[in-house]
Amino acid sequence: MSDPEEPRHRPYEHTAPGALPADPNLDPSGAVADEALAEDLADATHEQGSVGRGARLLTIGIASTGLLTFLFFSVASHALGDSAQGKDDYGEIATMWAILFTAMSVFYRPVEQLLSRTIATARARGEAHPSLKEPLLIQAGFAVVLVAAALIARGPLQDNIGSDGMFWLLVGAGLAYAASYFARGFVAGHGWFALYGGLVLFESVARILFPIAALVGISSGQIAVAAGILAAPLASLLVVPWAIRAATQRMSAETERSAREGVAAKSAASDAGLRAGGSFAVAVAMIQLGEQTLVNAGTLLTADKAVAGLIFSALLVTRAPLQLFQAVQTTLLPHFASLVATGAPQEIAAAIRKAITYIAAFAALVVVGLLVLGGVVMPILFKGQEPPVLGLAVVAIGMGAHLTAGTLNQAALARGHAWPAAASWLVAGGAFVVWMLVGPIGDELWNAEVGYTLCAFVLCGLLSRVYARPVPGEAAAATA
Repeated sequence: MSDPEEPRHRPYEHTAPGALPADPNLDPSGAVADEALAEDLADATHEQGSVGRGARLLTIGIASTGLLTFLFFSVASHALGDSAQGKDDYGEIATMWAILFTAMSVFYRPVEQLLSRTIATARARGEAHPSLKEPLLIQAGFAVVLVAAALIARGPLQDNIGSDGMFWLLVGAGLAYAASYFARGFVAGHGWFALYGGLVLFESVARILFPIAALVGISSGQIAVAAGILAAPLASLLVVPWAIRAATQRMSAETERSAREGVAAKSAASDAGLRAGGSFAVAVAMIQLGEQTLVNAGTLLTADKAVAGLIFSALLVTRAPLQLFQAVQTTLLPHFASLVATGAPQEIAAAIRKAITYIAAFAALVVVGLLVLGGVVMPILFKGQEPPVLGLAVVAIGMGAHLTAGTLNQAALARGHAWPAAASWLVAGGAFVVWMLVGPIGDELWNAEVGYTLCAFVLCGLLSRVYARPVPGEAAAATA
């Protein structure tokens, strides 16, 4: 028999990201406020429509970013030339990029995801003021560690990226991206996906202007091209004050609305506490370390810089789609976090099935496109740096597995399985390092391409098992 005090219906038990918390239609006496419910449903529908539009704009923005990143290296290869020195310069810029984005992903993307999850979960539960103090402290600490590590390893770094000037570009870009990634997490958590897409698109446009300037003769040389890697995050930060100002206005409006409805604003400090947040951030850092190892070990473990540049160009088949997939990942984690917070696991499974279907179709399209057109297009795009087409098709197959693993990873994070997911990524990344060091295939390029694809499938299998693990308390709730 049901409790007579129980509300007549619970319209928000399975809400979408950014929707209102469960049972906001109750007034302080416990009565159902039908007019308030109707108004809330209309507002929630409007907000979900805004999120959908923002997600589409985000996809367009990051799709353009992936293309512009690909073109950055294409234009750079033409600007630097196909001489022996030009190939070495290109290889050193590729190495710098690999080092930088391995560090950024390991140090800064965890805080982006922590901040995104914290804000999205707080908004789903009706908590008007999620704490930003702990993610900010973690990000600042990561930035200090990164700079200290770079200074300690200055000699080996300069040997690998070519010069003192390249070293300071690397350090400067590392610091600028600390703020850039924090801003990304902030706007993603609030569901401002169009702004997120604009942020990274602006970055990519600023970056590609530098190799274009070198190509047309306005500037010249390796430093002139590589300077775009530092200029990009600095340019994107121009929108951060606007984002913070808009966020402050929106949070103030939400607080006023909660006060009118008699809903007590709760603190999200327990969810974003330094200990819990730090544990999540470290786990995501391990995930990013595993991912970046999988993508960059082939380049970083190859001593010949010309060959390293060739491997880097081959794995751009993976890098560009991974940047595109950031649009999906950026929406998935706050979406999944909201669904977990409001009790809708079946919607997570449906979203995963849909994403994997799209990924499989996309990977198949890329494989066919490379086999049919790659022999014509790649020599045009990469002057003297074009890898064989068959190997690129192998990498594209691995890319499909990698993107599938990324989808499963976001669901695992939302369901509280950050550390098992981290272990899966580290196993896959470690396996690729061992593969590269052992070199079972004599040709270094083929060895990297085949090894990447095999390890991506291993990763996909491991994460499918992690995702299948139940959320604590889920089984008990199902039998209650």
